[in-house]
Amino acid sequence: MIKRQLLGFAVRWVLSSFGMWIAITLFGTITGAYDAWLFIAAGLIFSLVNALVRPFATTMALPLIVLTMGIFTIIINTAMVALTIYLLPNVTMSFLGAVASSIIMSIINGLVNFWITPYNRK
Repeated sequence: MIKRQLLGFAVRWVLSSFGMWIAITLFGTITGAYDAWLFIAAGLIFSLVNALVRPFATTMALPLIVLTMGIFTIIINTAMVALTIYLLPNVTMSFLGAVASSIIMSIINGLVNFWITPYNRK
């Protein structure tokens, strides 16, 4: 059971790193060193933010999510990307870049959840 959860987290981390590489390359600005460790750290930070902060934010925003029929989740996703960018050193991104990045990361996370969830139920 724990091996499956760790494997699932590792897969999320790798794919989040890939998604953050796309997002930062397209919509962000890097002022320091441009190396793979930055994107690996970005994927780890994004995975941890999604695992720790996002459930709390979603619970607190549940009335707004229901009221807007789920559209408010775009704001939550944008906030998670913005928090990740804030925690990364030497990386900046505009608000519209964070919105576009959140859409990219939502698609990637949706595909990962579709693939990992049946694997964890075996």
